[in-house]
Amino acid sequence: MLTLTQLVTPNPNLAVTLTLPLTAEERCRSRHRFETEDGQVVFLRLPRGTVLQDGDILQDETNGNLIRIVAKPEPVLTAVAQTQLLLMRAAYHLGNRHVPVEITPTYLRLSPDTVLRTMLEHMGLEITAEILPFQPELGAYGHHHPH
Repeated sequence: MLTLTQLVTPNPNLAVTLTLPLTAEERCRSRHRFETEDGQVVFLRLPRGTVLQDGDILQDETNGNLIRIVAKPEPVLTAVAQTQLLLMRAAYHLGNRHVPVEITPTYLRLSPDTVLRTMLEHMGLEITAEILPFQPELGAYGHHHPH
């Protein structure tokens, strides 16, 4: 079992022992047991409030194994709008509901929810159900970690 206790400075060229694909919700867990696709047990023991991001590298406490975190594809709804103002209005309404949202200049992405989908469609947005990596905003007071 690997016990991961610390973040390492991100480096895309760093040789890692394995990659650990995690959903957006799983990347918010600072203390959790995961099992890799090949059956290896990985335990996170990170400072409370740590939110992992795609590409983060963690180090094992005992022998220096390096593990890269990867944003795992998961079911999402992608919303696009005819205008940027409509997209901003939709982001406002989702934020009012404290919904985790990935925000870009051209789309919003959220976890599947029939009520929210209906709301966005009534606002005039086009919604597409997809399976993609989901990287929601951490929020104004998000639990950022040092890089």
